[in-house]
Amino acid sequence: MAEAGRSVLNEAWGRIPHTRETAEGYGSFTRTRIERVSELLIGAGSFVFALQAFVAALGPGDEREGWHTPLVAAVFLPLAAMIVACLMGRFARVFAGVFVVVYLGALALWPIATVGSQPSPTEEPWTFYLLTVATAATVVALPLALQIAVTIAAPLLFGLTRLVQGDFDEAFFVPVGLDVSFAIILGSVLVVLGWTYRSVAANVDETRARAVASYAAAAAAAATERERVAVAALMHDSVLGALLAAERAGTPRERTLAVSMAREALTRLANAEKDAWEGSDEPVDAAHLADEIESAAREMGVETAVLRRLDDETPRVPGRVARALVLAAMQAVANAVQHADAAGLGVELRGRAEPGGVTVRVRDAGGGFDIDRIPDDRLGIRGSIQARVTAVGGRTEIESGANGTTVTLHWESGDRW
Repeated sequence: MAEAGRSVLNEAWGRIPHTRETAEGYGSFTRTRIERVSELLIGAGSFVFALQAFVAALGPGDEREGWHTPLVAAVFLPLAAMIVACLMGRFARVFAGVFVVVYLGALALWPIATVGSQPSPTEEPWTFYLLTVATAATVVALPLALQIAVTIAAPLLFGLTRLVQGDFDEAFFVPVGLDVSFAIILGSVLVVLGWTYRSVAANVDETRARAVASYAAAAAAAATERERVAVAALMHDSVLGALLAAERAGTPRERTLAVSMAREALTRLANAEKDAWEGSDEPVDAAHLADEIESAAREMGVETAVLRRLDDETPRVPGRVARALVLAAMQAVANAVQHADAAGLGVELRGRAEPGGVTVRVRDAGGGFDIDRIPDDRLGIRGSIQARVTAVGGRTEIESGANGTTVTLHWESGDRW
């Protein structure tokens, strides 16, 4: 039942369009897209600010001799890696986190790097243009609490380093205060926007997941009810009719009719999962079984060629017998694919003139199984193979061991069915 529910859930989820970014699971459809769009926007915006800062860094700096080039390289190399990662959609969080740490370290070293310089209070250093970039990087790399902390701490740290560099001259207070307030306001807007879009995306994903789960539960319940009604009708119409006929049979003709009704009931029960009509009972050539098996296997995604060993005088096979053998063989193929990964899968069709009949043999090289330990509620072997073949007067042989499993289906034209 859990497997059926999962299948229905997959069907429901399949109704939603998918892309590479949405393949992570049912609950990440919108959130994943928001994250990707955020990375693209932050990557493109950071490139513009980085270009502006780099141009400013090319001019004469406030740093002492020997400090300027190492600081610029230490900051811009991880920044360039972050931009590329954001645009490519790979390792964006890692490189964004590295840039934030390096940039904060550069701000902390700024007073040491600029000792003895004569800064202008109206000319911002190149580090100022990267304050917004650092805040944007936190949106990609860090949780909300750290985003808020860096958004406030980075501008304050920048302002403190500027005041230290200017020896707390009064001329620095107003321009530095404006720079700090501007950076905090712009950074706060970025953080709030990121939080808002992520919250909305999370709510959309949660609602979608609940809707898909609700659809799956309803569909599974409807399927269960249809199956219950179908089985009830089958029990009433076929099985009960066969039992009544057997109870009332008093003559050989009536007993033959009761046996025929019982076999028909078994056939319908074995094919209960099939909605299609059973079709004509017109006899078919034995080679037709091989064609049908190959075609059905191809529909399952398995390419297998049936080995045909047919005598010239192999009798034609009644339609219902042929369908039962093909369906039973396909169940054996399905078992080999599911439990043995189709290892060593092979199908052989043998047609004999004397005694007239056909044999279908399905082999695999899996690990085998103990048929006596199969749970009673698993009908793949008992219902879909053994009961199906028995219902048309055939017989089944199953050999399984460590070297693989062989399922052999026999039918002889002299059998009554």
